[in-house]
Amino acid sequence: MSDTIEQKCVAKGVKLTDQRRVIAQVMSESSDHPDVDELYNRVSKIDPKISIATVYRTVKLFEETGILTKHEFKGGKARYEELNEGHHDHLIDVKTGEIIEFVDEEIEKLQKKVAEKYGYTLVDHKLELYGVKKKSQ
Repeated sequence: MSDTIEQKCVAKGVKLTDQRRVIAQVMSESSDHPDVDELYNRVSKIDPKISIATVYRTVKLFEETGILTKHEFKGGKARYEELNEGHHDHLIDVKTGEIIEFVDEEIEKLQKKVAEKYGYTLVDHKLELYGVKKKSQ
């Protein structure tokens, strides 16, 4: 079981104000990698005193301390997800922004093979595939 964002903050010495705690809780419960606007909408339902500026600053702090990771997305928006030790890749629907996380052993092997072909040992990678959902037949 992975630690929650709140637990990671404590472990990394990030001071958790009440508002940061709400933001951490909402991010921990999110499975859709929200952007800052969506995150703000969710946290303001819990605590209407939280400003969008507070959400921006908190997300930036969590990113800088290695708690969240940022994914650039179409239209200048960025989505955020909890930085986990386990690895997964993303398939992103360019129309809806839906993100599907996956692990594919064949892709993992191919990336290592490509790195070796060019004289490297693969130590990390990030794969984001962008697509449009096929219409049902």
